[in-house]
Amino acid sequence: MHFGEKLDEERFLALIDRAYEKGARTFMTADVYGQGASDEMLARGLAGKPRDSYCLVGAVGHDFYNGERAGSRGFPRFTDANLRTADDYADYLRMATEKELNRCGAEHFDLLLLHNPDVTGYTSEAVWEGMAALKKAGLAERLGIAPGPANGFTLDMLLCMEKFADTIDWAMVILNPLEPWPGALVLPAAEEFGVKVITRVVDHGGLFHGDVRPGHAFAEGDHRVYRPSGWVERGSEKIDRMREVAESHGVSLLQLACLWNLAHPAVESVIPTLIQEAGEDAKTIEAKLDDLAALPAISLTDDERDFITDIGNNAGCMDLKGANPNFDGPVPLPDRWGLQPGHKEVGERWGIVPERDLVCTM
Repeated sequence: MHFGEKLDEERFLALIDRAYEKGARTFMTADVYGQGASDEMLARGLAGKPRDSYCLVGAVGHDFYNGERAGSRGFPRFTDANLRTADDYADYLRMATEKELNRCGAEHFDLLLLHNPDVTGYTSEAVWEGMAALKKAGLAERLGIAPGPANGFTLDMLLCMEKFADTIDWAMVILNPLEPWPGALVLPAAEEFGVKVITRVVDHGGLFHGDVRPGHAFAEGDHRVYRPSGWVERGSEKIDRMREVAESHGVSLLQLACLWNLAHPAVESVIPTLIQEAGEDAKTIEAKLDDLAALPAISLTDDERDFITDIGNNAGCMDLKGANPNFDGPVPLPDRWGLQPGHKEVGERWGIVPERDLVCTM
């Protein structure tokens, strides 16, 4: 995944065993990762473990079967008009899901996510009818949506949840104490519609693990080198101001980040990124997994949650993906587009003014 040091297969499989034994038994994969290699390795790691003893989450959406990779932008979404029409969406989803299940060595997913949809994926009746058909066929017990890979998609998520609330059980967003914005903007709607939220990047690029500190040298090709200059230094300073809350509860900084996420009513699951950083003083990835697995069953107070939110306030810090009022291209891109019909209206219903709340101000 181009973060930190590469793990060999033996160590990766041992991590799966370690997570399972320590009770961290939700395993998530996406078919496009390694073009199926992630699914296959997860299957090897879970082999022999009772299927009803863990939760398996899959994700489909990028068509690497028929599409051509566009460099760093990856494979096209299956809804790309150059690949198929809406009449074929359901057939593609069925094919992709069955193939991923076969690679995972499973008969069904506990949760299946629509992975990184384009503008069509958020709004198309045909897409969500196709997803619903997978649940009806027993290929997935629950359905969800996972926007990305970058931050944004606020209006798209709100409109999608309003339109397909009866179909969507789960949603995944980027959220952590140093990035309350814009992910938190969709949480009230998720709570109202009964959509459970998974939060990812809980560790904020590794900072809450404690071994990415000012002066940290990222390897060439590490995705984090594309973050704005000084992000480690600024983030570390803010984390120092949050330490008193962690110390008062006797928890690690990673656990504090998880607890802050879970202090939002709609959030039901947290997924920090576990990275083996380079360097002699780096924590082992095994220690990071142990830290996550030991998350205590305690809750932050609303005041503690809001105290941390105020410190981490990042509103307007970046140009967002998805529906963006400043998009000026002639046609939508796979991950960015202008305001579409219904976006302003859905924003009004949830107290969001796109030109004020969803633009870069820094």
